[in-house]
Amino acid sequence: MKKLYLAAAVLGSVMMSSSAFALDSTGCGLGSMAWKGERGIGPQVLAVTTNNTFGTQTFGITFGTSGCDPNGRVSGGTGKMALAFLENNMEQFAMDAAAGRGETIDTLAGILNVDSEELGAQTQAHFASIFADENADAVSVTLAMIDLAHQIG
Repeated sequence: MKKLYLAAAVLGSVMMSSSAFALDSTGCGLGSMAWKGERGIGPQVLAVTTNNTFGTQTFGITFGTSGCDPNGRVSGGTGKMALAFLENNMEQFAMDAAAGRGETIDTLAGILNVDSEELGAQTQAHFASIFADENADAVSVTLAMIDLAHQIG
């Protein structure tokens, strides 16, 4: 019985640490998709547990399914700040991105530590790929903006 408790503890710590480097706290995978948009410890634990129990996060990263991007970038605090900002400012950011300038561009440039004029120009030039359709979500826009920021350097 002690071995069972030890195995459960080790498995639990592996499950909790596996998504520590994701854009959000649960990463991608079936569990993350099932509890998308939910807040709090419960949904996060359920998402991570589902991802790891069924291996959907690893499978998704490998094959580009379940909301995972095999070419994605591991991001830390800057990505989380950019995501939080864009989640709350998507509509205004879309308008500013189309124009290539505005307060949301300036703020995001500060978060990503790049030149605001350059980010505005690049955002305007790549608007169609950043907002691939009218249902573009904050995660995909954030990842696109992080990629642009890395290109700007």
